[in-house]
Amino acid sequence: MLYAIISEDFPDSLVLRMTARPAHIARLQTLQNAGRLVLAGPHPAIDNLDPGNAGFSGSLIVAEFASLEEAKIWAQDDPYVSAGVYAKVTVKPFKKVFPQ
Repeated sequence: MLYAIISEDFPDSLVLRMTARPAHIARLQTLQNAGRLVLAGPHPAIDNLDPGNAGFSGSLIVAEFASLEEAKIWAQDDPYVSAGVYAKVTVKPFKKVFPQ
């Protein structure tokens, strides 16, 4: 089943985010290589694809996991969590309707 992992950053966590980014991206690449990643990306803190020093307000990942519990465990093991980037992580079941 698909799950949405919705994360909110701590304020002013851009430096921490950039430091932990290579490990975060490597985990996403593993999901993609397994054919389980639907989409992933950050939410710019301002209305611009490159927010510069404004940074990001959080992230969204939609991926396939065997269960809600597995998705929650995967989300809590994210390098952004251990680096102190994410203030809050919510994991919810997700039903993809479009695109078909």
